[in-house]
Amino acid sequence: MTILSRPTLTALAGALALAVPAALALPAAPAAAQASQLDQAVTALRAITTMRADFSQTDRNGQVLRGVLTLKAPGRIRFEYERSANMLVVSNGRSLTLIDYDVAQVQRWPIGNSPLGALLDPHRDVKRYGKLLPTSNPDVISVQVKDPNKPEYGTITMIFVRNGSAPGGFELASWVALDAQNKRTTVRLSNQQYGVAVADSAFTYRDPRPTTRRP
Repeated sequence: MTILSRPTLTALAGALALAVPAALALPAAPAAAQASQLDQAVTALRAITTMRADFSQTDRNGQVLRGVLTLKAPGRIRFEYERSANMLVVSNGRSLTLIDYDVAQVQRWPIGNSPLGALLDPHRDVKRYGKLLPTSNPDVISVQVKDPNKPEYGTITMIFVRNGSAPGGFELASWVALDAQNKRTTVRLSNQQYGVAVADSAFTYRDPRPTTRRP
């Protein structure tokens, strides 16, 4: 297993909070079809009560981090990285926090300022700011979400694949991001499990900072 440098680890994890996706120059689908597929994507997100999945997170240089993602509606998510990356990314529904245990550092962003807000609050973001990106496969839906009035919040492009056993009939398979420094990050999910028991404590964390350094 390749051991990544500390700056690379932090950049990969931080890309979950601030991102802008690559655009796809494809012909537009008819408006009615776009609306229907966008509705299907939103339905698939809203239908998830809890989910656990393996993830791989790849940067533009091909360096990879792996781990386990846990999601619980409304608005809670946890990225638990493999042992080579002694860090954690967690959202309690209000803020997204990166905890780096090796350097005892904690960084926090409002979830509304993150493209992941579209994943965690689809009612607010996907329908209002979502744009369908055509694909060549009718069983694949690609949705780009961006607030045009706040480009600094970035964009997320989510890929859904038809799966009759997934809530809503489509499964969130991956998303792609490109941050302000043109650092691309791709997150792919596998082994998705739905309706699993998830305790609220999964979205808390141990603060590694000395008490005097905490806000």
